[in-house]
Amino acid sequence: MRRLGSVQQKIPCVFLTEVRNEPSRKRDCQQFQVVATESVNPAALESDVHCAAATEKIDGTCCYVTTYRGEPYLWARLDRKPTKQADKRFKKYQYSQKTCKGFVWNVDEDFREVPESWIAAHRVQHENGHPVPDEHGHTPGWVPVDHTNKQYCWHASVVNYDAGVALVLKTHREDEGLLEIISVPLADLMEQTLELIGTNVNGNPYGLGSKKHPVHVLVPHGVLRIRNPPPVEFQQLYSWFQERQEGRVEGIVWHCDDGTLVKIHRHHLGLKWPVGDTFLNTRPVVVHVDETPDPDASEKDLFKSFSSINGKLFSCIRDIPFEPIP
Repeated sequence: MRRLGSVQQKIPCVFLTEVRNEPSRKRDCQQFQVVATESVNPAALESDVHCAAATEKIDGTCCYVTTYRGEPYLWARLDRKPTKQADKRFKKYQYSQKTCKGFVWNVDEDFREVPESWIAAHRVQHENGHPVPDEHGHTPGWVPVDHTNKQYCWHASVVNYDAGVALVLKTHREDEGLLEIISVPLADLMEQTLELIGTNVNGNPYGLGSKKHPVHVLVPHGVLRIRNPPPVEFQQLYSWFQERQEGRVEGIVWHCDDGTLVKIHRHHLGLKWPVGDTFLNTRPVVVHVDETPDPDASEKDLFKSFSSINGKLFSCIRDIPFEPIP
């Protein structure tokens, strides 16, 4: 199986979109809704989206593995954001014009400071040495995940830099219907993007862990293939999300052969997310984590917890007991 596309930029919708004057279903503070039309995005057609690999869009926070201080390292997504005043000006323009296009940023003054270790995502354009935001006002980038930074403590919980490994959820190599949680060398994940999901990410739509035992894992982008995906046609996609068990997902990301990525989110179709029983929780999962635990590690250390149930098979990720099994 070829490695599918890395997510370094905001992914466009597979359909052309329009803005409606109604509260967003995705963002509580947003007083407009971006919805899909029935017209397929010409960029998707140009990239032959009908022959693309369809994968499940996972609801988490984006991460990236690349070098830091000479070693493979996990990086957290951090967008370079506008100042409050600039953002207000941008939203006013967006609301009045019903589009983001045509707005002009002052790249020297309109954006907040970012940490010194911050790097811009791939393909971000630069102007006079400054990264330039996309048409949505985003300048996507990354910061290294350090165990001393409490802001990224859940990211840090899925990596062990001393052992050079990360906790990953993926499809089992020999059975596509089976998921597995494994420890993977960070070196094997170099230049990949992944989604961090779990107890304290985006309201935990997959039901992992608990407040007492928070649980998080990394899901490589493109790893959860959709079997028998619906055609890229508005009504058939709408019906698939509504009626099929496989459609109980946040969305679909298509990975085209030329590297182009396009997506559809349930909100683009006016559909609710999250849903009660997600498709991810219909699949059995086996744990393959056999790390030698640090004797000083906390009982909440995920490598220690997963090692205690190494080799066990569970009905779904939500049902894994995150306390040692007698």
